[in-house]
Amino acid sequence: MNAAELRDKTPDQLREELSNLKKEAFNLRFQQATGQMENTARMKTVRRDVARVKTVLNEKAAQAATE
Repeated sequence: MNAAELRDKTPDQLREELSNLKKEAFNLRFQQATGQMENTARMKTVRRDVARVKTVLNEKAAQAATE
């Protein structure tokens, strides 16, 4: 997922995406704690996707505030 795709989404869709990513991160942390994690690189990508979604949400909020 890249920032251009996220900018095309509405704030509600972004919040839903953020919620899904946080749930996935939570599940990955449990997998890591129990030793069941197969793809350790997935944690890094999920964390970065969360950051991207938050960044785009903040950009949209700032843009709405100036209008």
